[in-house]
Amino acid sequence: MIKKGLALLLSMTLVGGAFVSCGTKDSNTNSTTTNASEEKDKNNSGKEEEKEKVVTQEIVWNLGSNPKTLDPGLNSASDGGDVINNLFEGLVREVDGQYIPGIAKSWDISEDGLEYIFNLRDSKWSDGSPLIAEDFEYAWKRAINPETKSEYAFIMYPILNASEYSSGEATADDVGIEALDSKTLKVTLKSPAPYFLGLTQFYTYFPVNKKAVESGEEGIWAKQPEKFLGNGPFKLETFIDSDKLVMVKNENYWNADAIKLEKITALMIVEDSTAYTAYQNDEIQVVDSVPNELIPQLMIEDPEFYVIPMTGTYYYIFNLRDDAKEVFKDERVRQALAYAIDRKTITDKVLKGGQIAATGFVPPGILDAEGNEFRTVSGNQGIEVDGSNIEKAKALLAEAGYPNGEGFPSFTLKYNTSESHKKVAESVQAMWKENLGIDVELSNAEWAVFQDDRSNGNFDVARGGWIGDYSDPNTMLDLFVKDGSHNDALWNNEEYTKLIEEASLLAGQERMNKFYEAEKILMKELPIFPVYYYSDFFMIKDNVLGVVKTNLNTFYFGNVTVEAE
Repeated sequence: MIKKGLALLLSMTLVGGAFVSCGTKDSNTNSTTTNASEEKDKNNSGKEEEKEKVVTQEIVWNLGSNPKTLDPGLNSASDGGDVINNLFEGLVREVDGQYIPGIAKSWDISEDGLEYIFNLRDSKWSDGSPLIAEDFEYAWKRAINPETKSEYAFIMYPILNASEYSSGEATADDVGIEALDSKTLKVTLKSPAPYFLGLTQFYTYFPVNKKAVESGEEGIWAKQPEKFLGNGPFKLETFIDSDKLVMVKNENYWNADAIKLEKITALMIVEDSTAYTAYQNDEIQVVDSVPNELIPQLMIEDPEFYVIPMTGTYYYIFNLRDDAKEVFKDERVRQALAYAIDRKTITDKVLKGGQIAATGFVPPGILDAEGNEFRTVSGNQGIEVDGSNIEKAKALLAEAGYPNGEGFPSFTLKYNTSESHKKVAESVQAMWKENLGIDVELSNAEWAVFQDDRSNGNFDVARGGWIGDYSDPNTMLDLFVKDGSHNDALWNNEEYTKLIEEASLLAGQERMNKFYEAEKILMKELPIFPVYYYSDFFMIKDNVLGVVKTNLNTFYFGNVTVEAE
């Protein structure tokens, strides 16, 4: 059986479902006359058929979790990113792997690739007020301002001085952005970034409206419909924490005539089984996750089930802060815990969703400057995915003073509430017990609370996951520089940070070699340890056409139409 989902490997635009054929009822071709009453009946019948063809342009989508924020400058999670991508629009959009004009109708790039001039189209905010180049300048400078506490400010490094940024000395004046006039935006890069155009489709680079941002508590305005101002194809109508949010068509969007979908109800059902049951009952048209045990069968039998690869890594983080447990500050302990995991069992027998056991932090699909797969060249970094280095793990733990786990202090492994996260955590818990004699307690928390706990160091070992924002090793490796906003371990390796900084000023294979060296350091000291590389799986009803999953694995519903079933 040929799966429609396989087409997604070539194109991220999903065109699911068959066109509905609307034929007329059989008629008596031998009849040559029709009395008035018969003609009236036929006309009424035709009107009824026409009425039946009218389909409400609405969908219900299970977002799955409660976004911490919908503020483009503050968001750092995929759930918030999915919503923001429909409420806002950046300079460009990505469709079928190509960057097409968004708010920028055209752009010019200097010969050295360091200067971009974006020419903006006429567009408006959702309240009808004009969107101008200064809105982009304000948004970008706000994101880099330390007082904003944007967790994703680091992604703006091409328009910053790298050493100033990593040292925390960068200011809004260091941002290479200037509104030349209301419709012209000049961007000057301070380091090579051949992928910069693609970065501008990322939510941290979206414009925000100063009036809306300053209308209330930082970051909360975008979850309050009465204060919300966006510039995307949809606008926020309702937001109920941990329940649902509703987006409706934005009549002030510059391309509103092309938007057919009138309403999106995004539910926040955490349990995959509950969401899947609602999907089966036609209460939901799009689900972003399904119960793991159903995946093998769905992959074979259900053409509405899609699986696509993701540039992302699922991992665990050790807390290495000054006030954290001393045991995890021993590199041998971290190595022992990382090596004692049978990753193939987790991917093939627990998750069963096309995930790939991880041998390093940079996932497959990223190429170096010579066109070689980074993951292949970098190698397995000492990790055997089938758990065959368990004896090495035991030896390291004994060398650290805990033979067979004797005397190892109690600790907790924390994850955010999810059936799949729970299953992975339980598998890791069992493997550490069986292979090392170590007991670990599991703890879960709702997503927003979990994010705060992790960033504030309220954990011993915690789940982590990172989806690449662009196709380059830097999208993964710059997470762990000193004082990096997502370096939740608070790991500090000066050589590692220096390599990432040096790479930001280089080009070609010389730049890639810095990344190869950096990953070796990361995978030796293991402040984090990778478990698997993500795959993305979801279900879409066949009559919901035009759903887009971008190369960043973000949903976009601006092309959707709903057809009769």
